[in-house]
Amino acid sequence: MTRRLDDAVLADVDRRLSTADAQLKNHYPGDDGRRQPVHTVYIPGNRYTATMPADWGTTALAAAKDAGGLDAVAGLVGASNGTDCAPDTLAALVEQKLSTEPIEDLRIDFEDGYGTVDDATEDADVARAIAELRTALDAGTSTPFVGTRFKCFEAGTRRRGLRTLDMFVSGLAESGCLPHGLTLTLPKVTSVDQVEAMVAVANALETANGLPSGRIRFEVQVETPQAILGADGRAPVAQFIHAGQGRVSSLHYGTYDYSASLGIAAAFQSMEHPAADHAKNVMQLAVAGTGVHLSDGSTNILPVGDPDNVAMAWKLHARLVRRHLERGIYQGWDMHPAQLVTRYLATYAFYRSAFAPAATRLRNYVHQHDSAVMDEPATARALAGVIHRGSVCGALTADEIESAADLPTSTVRDIALGRTTRSTP
Repeated sequence: MTRRLDDAVLADVDRRLSTADAQLKNHYPGDDGRRQPVHTVYIPGNRYTATMPADWGTTALAAAKDAGGLDAVAGLVGASNGTDCAPDTLAALVEQKLSTEPIEDLRIDFEDGYGTVDDATEDADVARAIAELRTALDAGTSTPFVGTRFKCFEAGTRRRGLRTLDMFVSGLAESGCLPHGLTLTLPKVTSVDQVEAMVAVANALETANGLPSGRIRFEVQVETPQAILGADGRAPVAQFIHAGQGRVSSLHYGTYDYSASLGIAAAFQSMEHPAADHAKNVMQLAVAGTGVHLSDGSTNILPVGDPDNVAMAWKLHARLVRRHLERGIYQGWDMHPAQLVTRYLATYAFYRSAFAPAATRLRNYVHQHDSAVMDEPATARALAGVIHRGSVCGALTADEIESAADLPTSTVRDIALGRTTRSTP
């Protein structure tokens, strides 16, 4: 074969692209394998107790029982349509989840959900919340992910927010080890400068508490138009991630603050408003390849009151959960215990409906079986990804994954994370 490009040309290309190669590796390292919770629950800081997660699970199961049971609710919201299991099987999986791990990610809230009080009152509430959380941590009953949302870095609330953040982190560190799933939320971010300031604060907290460098990470709430489009025409939200120097763990969309900032009338503020979709599309582009997670927002239509209102709210919530899952956003917010019913019914139904075809295609790809679909490595990762996510949240069991895919769950995980693409056990 004729070949006329000599080694000097190839070396010149390597030289020209060395900086770009390094930037790509540094800025877009890919999924690091961290578990992503399917939702986040916010509870006002003065109402948090060590038993709150279990209490929410009990309340959720009671709400489902009042409506005829989880299988009845699954039928009501269409959660069992298209899955490979009967409604009672889906109900059993969700009942197990609500009984053992009803809340995956909990935020003890000292921002909007808490309100504004005098310093002495907030100080006392922070101290009490720390004591309650330490009780739960020591008993092994805390949620997998837990942390606080403090007041934003706007001038009027900055010092109070930092005071609460310092008390929370330093108080937890003093009372024992920080929880593995510690998650801190920086709300209402309007500039890259605020993210850089939060990095400096995290460094200072680590130094002051004798913590290893990089121990403190934080999520950024995207609730302002300035985060999506800056005065210079750029998308600051993409810069947030890289300005965070590896500390930004997630971007969370704030439905109602963002909608209100655009002047959208209250009756039309929604997770599915076109303005919301635009913001989340930009956020999704910003996190792609970075390893930073993305979360949708919440609906404030709650399943409470008379049975008709409960049914309407459950149908809406289940549809919105399914909607963001189909769009590749695997996390959302829940605001009421009864929303846990449709959070897990809709989430489990999504993964179970995707499971059989994904397992078949992944099996054919890995074992190189003849198939009517010719998948590529990127598609194989997506197939394995939906199976792996379903396994982590409890929608799929290891036995059924290994049987249907003819692969160990460890291999499915590795393919999902891009660690291998074709590995026959």
